[in-house]
Amino acid sequence: MKDTTPDRTERELQEALAALAGGVHAAPDAYRTARGEWLRRERRRRLVLAVLIAVVFALATLIGLWVLNQAPTDPGVIFSDTPVSLPRPSP
Repeated sequence: MKDTTPDRTERELQEALAALAGGVHAAPDAYRTARGEWLRRERRRRLVLAVLIAVVFALATLIGLWVLNQAPTDPGVIFSDTPVSLPRPSP
């Protein structure tokens, strides 16, 4: 009769993983290499973000200036030189 208890399965799994992990040897400079790659990606991410912010700011400024330039050139009622008399309220 086979022993199929969870303890046996767990023990066999631990032994298999320990044997697999025992055969893995990290390179001496693995941490330095991984950290360098991470820092390079972080710098690149920040540079892309800064460029994206600058482009969005420039586009918003250009669109705002274009919209302001599309305003009519004739003076409106508020800035007209002709005096406008308002009716006085009756007492």
